[in-house]
Amino acid sequence: MPVSLDAAALPAGFAALLAAEAAAYALPGTGEEAADLEQAVWLRLLERDGPPADPAGWTRAAVRAEALGADVRRRCERPYADQDAGPPPRSPHRAGDVEDRVIAADAQHAVLAAVPALPGRCPELVRALLSGSDRTYREISQELGISQGSLGPLRSRCLGCLRSMVNSRVGAPVGRGNAR
Repeated sequence: MPVSLDAAALPAGFAALLAAEAAAYALPGTGEEAADLEQAVWLRLLERDGPPADPAGWTRAAVRAEALGADVRRRCERPYADQDAGPPPRSPHRAGDVEDRVIAADAQHAVLAAVPALPGRCPELVRALLSGSDRTYREISQELGISQGSLGPLRSRCLGCLRSMVNSRVGAPVGRGNAR
């Protein structure tokens, strides 16, 4: 649970710095107002476990992150009244969505269960690829002690073997193209 923020713990010019940073990022045409950015940063500050060690640097980074987030939302979201936007998104509680999520979870479980049964160095490689840390081939090759040039062909063979194993357990996907 966040600790209540003591205003005395912040530097004297914090509010002025926050207002200036928010005004700098709330340029005309960005779709974001300075007051909205300020409010979002104050909320971020209240959610922290105490005042930041470097209030000025933290404020700059927080305002920049909020402004970038608002820009991404502005580009990706369209009002329902927009005729070119297509149908509104599906409700998250429709029966088809639940079924789709269960099927996707089962497929993911089948893939993860098949990884330890892969031959050779494949389990290590596939775990490194599925880790979610978005590492480069160079980092993975150094971690596994494999040359970077052989990582691609090894990856291809391992994924082909994994595909065969999962297809034999789950069944081949319909209309998915050529499988090796």
